[in-house]
Amino acid sequence: MRTVGVEEELLLVDPETGEPRALSAAVLARASLDDAEQDVLEKELHEQMLEFATHPQADMGRLHAEIARCRQEAGRHAGGIGCAVAALATSPLPVSPAVGMNRRYRWMAEQYGVVVQEQLVLGCHVHVSVDSDEEGVAVIDRVRPWLPVLAALSANSPFWQGKDSAYSSYRSRVWQRWPSAGPTELFGSAETYHRRVADMVATGTILDEGMIYFDVRLSQRYPTVEFRVADVCLDAGTAVLVAALARALVETAAREWREGVPPAEHSVSLLRLAAWRAARSGLTEELLHPATMRRMPAEAVVRALLEHVEEALETCGDLDLAREGTARLLRDGNGARVQRELLERTGSLRDVVTECVRRTQAA
Repeated sequence: MRTVGVEEELLLVDPETGEPRALSAAVLARASLDDAEQDVLEKELHEQMLEFATHPQADMGRLHAEIARCRQEAGRHAGGIGCAVAALATSPLPVSPAVGMNRRYRWMAEQYGVVVQEQLVLGCHVHVSVDSDEEGVAVIDRVRPWLPVLAALSANSPFWQGKDSAYSSYRSRVWQRWPSAGPTELFGSAETYHRRVADMVATGTILDEGMIYFDVRLSQRYPTVEFRVADVCLDAGTAVLVAALARALVETAAREWREGVPPAEHSVSLLRLAAWRAARSGLTEELLHPATMRRMPAEAVVRALLEHVEEALETCGDLDLAREGTARLLRDGNGARVQRELLERTGSLRDVVTECVRRTQAA
């Protein structure tokens, strides 16, 4: 059974006003005082963010429990200094991001200017174990068309600087400003993948291999492929659904590779359009079907994903979870729809943030 780990980025906010607060260093200091060996929480590019990573899990129930625990621990430490955490992929309220001041972040701020200043966006990264780099690259080549569907399911960033962006995942549009971000062409082999990465680093445009921001990449630190297309999800259950679908995509792609099934040859240009459509529409309108790259209702495209990975989901024991989770999102809406409905009901972005803080702490 392939193991899965999840990294989530959380927004630090004032519990009264809902405004982001640049207090990550203080939260981490408090966490270290509470437990000198704590390694759950980490700092990120901006001081208004915290990140945590789960341990690898084979069982989705255990993964769900660990995500909930990590969120609650982050909330407890943040509460100790008078702030709260929210699983929001962008801040609904206006914010002036504060960049961390270590050497790496200073280099990025000098190199990329306003791109870094505006990059207060929060994602969910899913790591799925693979047997080798060769298998991992074969997976990367074969999952490319399906990534926008994961992005649509997770979409949770409709607001930007106090206004409705008209997107379901505006985070993903901001993220595309990095020079190494986005979909990739087919690699064909691990050798080609590593050569491409080395060539990119050699240009000096990015600092190192850690700045390879492909939509899905080989992890530097773990024997995994890392999916990087999802917004941080408002509900922990949605993050688990994305993780289960990512594992099923990896297992399906690995089987196809072993059986000699070639990857779809969609161009990067088409993949970018599919990603844009997912960011714009989420689950409310149409998406591009991964096989045909033509518009279809979102529900039909989600159903196509489930059919594509059904055998792998069943093997992993995740079929019911995936069916129930996608049905719930299609019925009740993803984080973007929930946020918009909260604003319509309350008329206040502050109240949107307050409710999202509550949901972040819920199991």
